[in-house]
Amino acid sequence: MNVLKGILSESKEYYLATRKKILEKIASLPKGNIKERVIAGKKYYYLQQRIGDKIAHKYLGKDKPEDILRQISERKSLKAELKKVEESLKILKRSEGRKRG
Repeated sequence: MNVLKGILSESKEYYLATRKKILEKIASLPKGNIKERVIAGKKYYYLQQRIGDKIAHKYLGKDKPEDILRQISERKSLKAELKKVEESLKILKRSEGRKRG
């Protein structure tokens, strides 16, 4: 039984460390989406973000911002990974809570 408890403890430590790394990485990446607007036949790119209850647009330029698009995509995949880690932590917490006599 002690071996199983050790494995569960190691798994919990691993998932907690992984969650911390993911949250730090997410915090360093931009939020929002890239919006393309066509004005007078020319394309302009904006970063669209929610700030409180309002949606803000930040002008990025006429060239497609590939680096920001990549960062936003990375943020979305990290959020999906974080969801899986959180689910694993829930399962581990449930298994810790069971006491057998």
